[in-house]
Amino acid sequence: MAPHAADEKSGASGRRWLSLLAFEPGRLEFATRVALICAATTLVVQIYGTPEPALTVYIVFFLNRRDRAMSLLVCVVLLVVFTIVIGFIGLAARYVLDQPPWRVATMTAVSFGMLYLASASKLRPVGAIMALIVAYALDVLGNVPAAELATRAILYAWLFVAIPAGVSFVVNLLIGPPPRLLLQKALAQRLRVAAAVLRAGNERAIRDLAKWTRGGDGDIQAHLRFAGIERTSEPTELAALRQATRSTTALRSWLEFGVRTPHSMPDRSAREAYAYELDGMAAILQSGAYPANVSPSRPTYESAAPDQASLGVALHETISQFAEPAPTTTHDKKEHTKAGFFLPDAFINPVHLHYALKTTGAAMFCYLTYSLLDWPGIHTCFITIFIVSLSSLAESMEKLVLRVGGCLVGAALGVAVLVFVMPSITSIGGLMLVVFAGAFASAWVAGGGPRIAYAGFQIAFAFFLCVIQGPEPSFDLVVARDRVIGILFGNFVAFFAFSQVWPVSLATRIDADLSAVLRRLAHMASTEDSSARLDAAADVRVLMSKVEDNLELVSYEPTSVRPDNAWLQERKRIAQDIGALESPLLLLACRDLEASRDAGTWLDQLSIGKAIVRTSPTQSPTGGPLRSLRDQINQQIHQLELSITVASTVTRGARHEGEIHVAA
Repeated sequence: MAPHAADEKSGASGRRWLSLLAFEPGRLEFATRVALICAATTLVVQIYGTPEPALTVYIVFFLNRRDRAMSLLVCVVLLVVFTIVIGFIGLAARYVLDQPPWRVATMTAVSFGMLYLASASKLRPVGAIMALIVAYALDVLGNVPAAELATRAILYAWLFVAIPAGVSFVVNLLIGPPPRLLLQKALAQRLRVAAAVLRAGNERAIRDLAKWTRGGDGDIQAHLRFAGIERTSEPTELAALRQATRSTTALRSWLEFGVRTPHSMPDRSAREAYAYELDGMAAILQSGAYPANVSPSRPTYESAAPDQASLGVALHETISQFAEPAPTTTHDKKEHTKAGFFLPDAFINPVHLHYALKTTGAAMFCYLTYSLLDWPGIHTCFITIFIVSLSSLAESMEKLVLRVGGCLVGAALGVAVLVFVMPSITSIGGLMLVVFAGAFASAWVAGGGPRIAYAGFQIAFAFFLCVIQGPEPSFDLVVARDRVIGILFGNFVAFFAFSQVWPVSLATRIDADLSAVLRRLAHMASTEDSSARLDAAADVRVLMSKVEDNLELVSYEPTSVRPDNAWLQERKRIAQDIGALESPLLLLACRDLEASRDAGTWLDQLSIGKAIVRTSPTQSPTGGPLRSLRDQINQQIHQLELSITVASTVTRGARHEGEIHVAA
């Protein structure tokens, strides 16, 4: 965790939240595309008069991603799986429609099964929304008086997903950005940040570097993976872009090291030359190509300090070989094996079972509440439970604020539209424009990352429920009122369920991720394959981003669940020690593999929450141009070892034992 990242967090909270709404590459395109799909979906549901048009339009938000390939894949997978589920409902409907107890039991069973899969399998992104549609479809079928109408209702339930999936598929196929294009734009943006740090090194440039470090390179790795799945690029081009991604990871690490140790930075003329090359490479990537045969002038470092020479040579080699794939010297593989459909702990971790039980219980409580009160207008509480359910208490606490705030904002916008705009809307075209505007604003918020995306989803949900009331433009304020009440009621029922019933703490997830970071650091320091080394460095940063996010989120947990302050402070100290170690260790691995292997062997014996078996460090060789770097790394590992030793003695209070469950 870089010190400048900490400085950023110590700034004004308002500026941080505003930064989540700021313009960033790809955000305008994403919001426009989602809004267009929502408007087109509105046209289809209005023409054919399908029930629950607001819910149908809202599903668009679950189907679309930044890139074309992922969006198309989600549409196809969700539609295929949901078709199978609807087929099951069609078979079961004839036996349960006229039997309310059996219908409720079927709703409960289907909800439990789908939510279990949402927690314990690869259906996690769409499992909850599938459970919602199936359970709600069974509820709607219960109000259908005749068998023929029931068959039609099942078809309508299938259309809940088929219409938005079909529209999303067509629009993404026509205008969705390919993952390769997004990859190249993301790489170009990072090169510009690197150039700014080299050229100026001012507060804004360092803040941008901190944002890059905090976010990691998970997004460009995903774009690269789906660019390969699309098979629209030549293998040689993909290999060049894969190496460019690795080189960008190296650049980020070198700049982190330079910011932490300013004396190791090359002189001003060398930095300016490197920045000039990086700007030119960014322009090439932005144009849709990739830089080849880059040959920056090589400064001389005979009279430079050892650390300055090491960093200068590393920068020069990374820039000059930016998109030239390195030869594979070993058959290095990542430490994990290919995952199956289910998570490794799907059938042994009780968290998955608890999640399905309490979410289903909360949903059925809402269902029985509005059924017994004969108040169908607040049926949105039932829908809301499936939309807002989360795996841990900390996430639920944070997202509750976003959800309630988003609901109020979306409802306010919806009511304002109903009062001032809808009375003058007399055609589907006018309604489409209204939906486009509301969806654009919601998608802009939803495109800002996980820290604010939930608010965007909730704004869209409340807005659509207010504005899209039936098969024609309508402005019934009673409908809007009841639906907003239902959303708020559902939010608070979900919060109660997740805070009082089997509350799940993020504590052990943090320890597991920190231990995984140590293993990847050890692999990074030990492998001979330069490509595998940079892949491990990228993995370290992705895992560290998760750890940093979870360390912030855990503070949202009530005192009865979260670890004490001493526990949190020790984990934050470990994260800071790892952050300070990552860049110099990667630099040493590139310059002196034998020395870095000693450090890797040391790191491989460390694990969070367990006794340390190592009794003494490996002694660094004396002398040599990298002695100061080796000493710095050994000192940092000593500090990390001490932090882990202290953390191992800090436990949560006895009053917590047996009361908390840990997130999967």
